[in-house]
Amino acid sequence: MSTGRPPGTPGPWPQASTLISPVTVSGVRAEADEAIDFSVLGSIRVVRAGAELHLGARQQRLVLALLLARAGSPVSLTELVDLLWDDDAPASAANVVHRHVGALRRLLEPGLPTRSAGRYLPRELSGYRLHADEDSLDLLKFRSLSRLAGRSLRDGDPESALRHSLDGLRLWRGRCAAGLEPASRLHPAFLAVEAERAQAVREAADAAERCGRMSAVLVPLRQAAELHPLDESLQSRLLLALAADGRQAEAVETYRVVRRRLADELGIDPGEELREAYDRLLHQRTPAARTGSPAPLPRPAQLPPDLPFFTGRGDLVAEARALVARPGGPTVLAIDGMPGIGKTTLAVHLAHEFAAAYPDGQLYVDLRGYDGREPAMSPAEALRGFLGSLGVPQDGIPAELHAQAGLYRSSLAGRRLLIVLDNCRDAEQIRHLLPGSPGCLVIVTSRGRLSTLLTTAGAHPLPVGLPSIDEARAALLRPLGDGRVATDPAAVDAIIARCGRLPLALAVVAARAAGLPRTSPAQIAAELAEAPGSLDGFDGDDPQTGLRAVFSWSYQALSAPAARLFRLLPIHPGPDISVAGAAGLAGVALRTGRTLVGELSRAHLISEDRPGRYRTHDLLLAYAAELGEEHDSPAERAAAELRCLRFYRATSFQAHRRLLTSEYHPMIEPGPGEAPLRFADQGEAMRWFAAERPVLTALVARAARQGRHTEAWQLALGMQQFFDRSGRWVEWTTTGEVALDAARAGGDLVGQARMHRSLAGAAYFRHEHEAALGHLDRAVELLTRLGLLGELIRANINRAMILGAQGRHEDVVRAVSAALGPARTVGDDKLLADALAVLGVSNAELGRADEAVRCAEQAMALSRGAQYRLGIAEAWEVFGRAHSARRELGMAVDCWREAAVAYQEASAPAPAAEVLALLGDALAAAGEQDAALRAWREALALIPYAQTRTGRRLADLLATVTSSP
Repeated sequence: MSTGRPPGTPGPWPQASTLISPVTVSGVRAEADEAIDFSVLGSIRVVRAGAELHLGARQQRLVLALLLARAGSPVSLTELVDLLWDDDAPASAANVVHRHVGALRRLLEPGLPTRSAGRYLPRELSGYRLHADEDSLDLLKFRSLSRLAGRSLRDGDPESALRHSLDGLRLWRGRCAAGLEPASRLHPAFLAVEAERAQAVREAADAAERCGRMSAVLVPLRQAAELHPLDESLQSRLLLALAADGRQAEAVETYRVVRRRLADELGIDPGEELREAYDRLLHQRTPAARTGSPAPLPRPAQLPPDLPFFTGRGDLVAEARALVARPGGPTVLAIDGMPGIGKTTLAVHLAHEFAAAYPDGQLYVDLRGYDGREPAMSPAEALRGFLGSLGVPQDGIPAELHAQAGLYRSSLAGRRLLIVLDNCRDAEQIRHLLPGSPGCLVIVTSRGRLSTLLTTAGAHPLPVGLPSIDEARAALLRPLGDGRVATDPAAVDAIIARCGRLPLALAVVAARAAGLPRTSPAQIAAELAEAPGSLDGFDGDDPQTGLRAVFSWSYQALSAPAARLFRLLPIHPGPDISVAGAAGLAGVALRTGRTLVGELSRAHLISEDRPGRYRTHDLLLAYAAELGEEHDSPAERAAAELRCLRFYRATSFQAHRRLLTSEYHPMIEPGPGEAPLRFADQGEAMRWFAAERPVLTALVARAARQGRHTEAWQLALGMQQFFDRSGRWVEWTTTGEVALDAARAGGDLVGQARMHRSLAGAAYFRHEHEAALGHLDRAVELLTRLGLLGELIRANINRAMILGAQGRHEDVVRAVSAALGPARTVGDDKLLADALAVLGVSNAELGRADEAVRCAEQAMALSRGAQYRLGIAEAWEVFGRAHSARRELGMAVDCWREAAVAYQEASAPAPAAEVLALLGDALAAAGEQDAALRAWREALALIPYAQTRTGRRLADLLATVTSSP
């Protein structure tokens, strides 16, 4: 326990030393008399029961417009705020958005309770979603008709394609969200919808040309060409439509205008497509109808079937839609993620959704990049398959890889195909499979991160993470049935937790449940719980599709050192691991550890959830544990466990040394660990402790269980300064009690004395003064027996702190005054500064302001001489208390501000929070309510409020103040 200000006054002064994919928008149609129709293809409109609704102010209409443009996909609160205010959002922006949504809910459903989301605008995790379907939203109806048109065109029925296209284009009444400029002309969501319109016009023109009815699309072509004056594909089709309608002169003038515009605005000449259309115009090769067309090129349709009950993944699907719809968007989508996360399921679903926009067909190949049954497919093998599907005879395919790639890209030129490259090993495997010109879309899936593809092919990454709890529950809903899920939702949640929300695990369990319709969710959950930390229960009927097999394909691709580190990961305690922790566990240099962690991360066997912190999915950890037991001897695993403990003990010692306050010498030892981390300053040390806190507390408990008693109490004592400065006094207590028991079990009197004194400090800061005195009495008894004079002096000063917390300030003055002489003999200026600060506080409380100032001056001089930033902060606080005793509020506030800054510079947020709380209390007492609120809020932001008495007090106080009228 170290010195500090007694906590008896307003605020203590601590001083211590897939099954998953997007939910398809399918809002249930209301009764006929309550039916609502939404329109966004033009000005936004809402019609309920035949009457158009007044949609309110511009901001409210913008909110509705974005929800409509997303057509049922979730819209985040951040995006809505950015839409309304760009980069200058007020502090109340989120509340304003919530109010607009509430007003829209009541507008759509009069009589809706204030806090009800209603049928149409449910709240998502991070925003809102509008529920509609193609019968109620013109955008969805337009998309449905566009898909029908694309299907008819592929089936060789241009008449039907043209009919569907024109029906869809007639739904447009102007620009998307017209009347809400400039947002409707600039925001990506509205631009994406406009891009869909332009694409629909292109496809309508192509259908019209095939059936000799170009004049039928002249009006929508004119409109689209006006909106996209630099789109050469639209302008070329407009030329052909004008010529087919007998307007050759207008067509020629249109070409000249477009050519001049391209030169003036872009500095380029017309492209091949526009020049060819003009050449056909000049040479009158624009017949009104086509006869005797050549045999069509083969149109492959190789996509595997989409899951009929695909749900979830709404954010990824929405992102992919926006990317594909965006003019100039990426031609490659790179989907990556851990084994069993649902990459192929998502890719196939996206491919089916986008297929209509690629009328020349779809190619699909499983590249077997991660397959335990067959070797990875070579690029040449994949190219031969693709070329055959594109109509190239096998005897016409060259033998050399580069020649095959050239022929492949030539076959794709000018065509629009969708290509799915599934289960890719690395970017090199697919380099020759990428088209050479725009017009095609490639969807790639891989367990590895395809960084090279992002730079060389402009791919857009779509990393797939775990589904949400709701998405996981939806994945079980169909196989289990509504009845089983509804009767025992807790058991369903237990199944999801045991599966770790991993889609493949959910699929295995769901398939088994579907085959056992009489088995309750509780029985399934109980079976899974029988083998915690094991993969038993996750092997399907086909062993090759179980978790072990799927995980093994990634494991087998690792280098031997990375595979060894993966097997050792279950030995590491705590929820995540750093590169340095991994290197310590494996017994390798930090640089090597970084390389190995990078390999595991690229293989998605670990994930970087926070910067520098890597987490492994529970089921992957179970697999790693099985591999460790199979491949590594007990001696090897025990050696890794010991390396881990020694690394953290040695590094904890280095961090502890940076945070020492009144302790002249460290109370712990580094142990025999090799290559610990070192820290430049107190801030680095505090950040390391904050990141490794769960690991260190778990190591204390494990060391105690294993009889490593010295390691247990020294690790715990090393964390004391961190616990104190960060305000984690509850964790300080629980960890210290485990360590004290370990010291007792080992018969270590020094450890017991130091842990009793440490626990006295934790109890002191929790205002449990009698418990603090009990620990301190036992510490004093042991220190006296051991003859540790320096620690005994500090313990006596600690006792004075407790007396001050009890309001016994005269006793404090006597006790500290008596201790100052022996303290000077120790030669520790930090200890003297702490003692003088304690003495100064009690003098201030007794009204002896002048004496308090003298104590503060001496403490300040000693602290500055020792470069003791924490002591400087203490001295400033004593100055503040002295001025407060003199009723000099202005000077007291200035001193407390200085103290708060000095505490934070010393990486001590908890003492800073306490002094800010004291400052706020003084300001409130003086009637300066706004300034007090600012100080309290600043204080609350610095501490884990649930663990501290002051934090809980401020949270309650601010809640009361801000909720009052």
